[in-house]
Amino acid sequence: MNEPGVAVVIEDDEDVRNLVGAILTEAGFVVHSAATGREGVEVVRHHQAVAVTLDVGLPDMDGHEVLRRIRQFSDAYVVMLTARRDEPDTLTAFLTGADDYVKKPFLPRELRARVSAMMRRPRVVSGPSLLDAPATSNRQNGPSHSSIEHNGLILNCKSRSVELDGAALALTRSEFDLLLDLLRNRGEVRTRADLVRAARGDYYDDDAYISEADERAVETHIGNLRRKLREDSQAPRFLQTIRGVGYMAVPQKTD
Repeated sequence: MNEPGVAVVIEDDEDVRNLVGAILTEAGFVVHSAATGREGVEVVRHHQAVAVTLDVGLPDMDGHEVLRRIRQFSDAYVVMLTARRDEPDTLTAFLTGADDYVKKPFLPRELRARVSAMMRRPRVVSGPSLLDAPATSNRQNGPSHSSIEHNGLILNCKSRSVELDGAALALTRSEFDLLLDLLRNRGEVRTRADLVRAARGDYYDDDAYISEADERAVETHIGNLRRKLREDSQAPRFLQTIRGVGYMAVPQKTD
């Protein structure tokens, strides 16, 4: 990465804080650190960080609350770091707005690879909410290779905007990426592992290990996506569950 910008390490364990700082410095970031959540929020704000590593178990407040506060003013890429092993904690991190989640202990090259892949993914930032940025209307006349239409849904791949029945639809980055992958592969069943790779970036190549927590996170994103699409579970219009395998796009209506 060429001059990626400022990174902030929010971690109360001094050894881990120094290790993560060294990894990010080696990756080209200008690194600042904080040992508490409240201090970390202000450091991110003051230095306008583009990337943050955030420990879940901080002494003054829960890491998820720290992330909620950061998301009120920043769209920085955030990796949550934790020694906890419970799956709900992983899902909470993604629902709160984390971009990735790494369990301790971790290999330095793993963290650097995840940060590198994360930084290559585009942000969706347009509107008052950084967590759930609203899509802007960018409907085009006639067919276009940069847009996909499906049963009243229009995805503009260049602007990363979405319309549902002519109205702008607010999707998070992960939700947009999952929907785009499913529509680009219409007629194919996409496994949960396929969708993890679509949502999490280049770090997950064909040989990379994908955990159960990764797959559960995809299920959570799909559930949120269905809610926003106002799907009828008895007669889905866009997304169909293939039990025990994954998901696929509902066939295009021809009437």
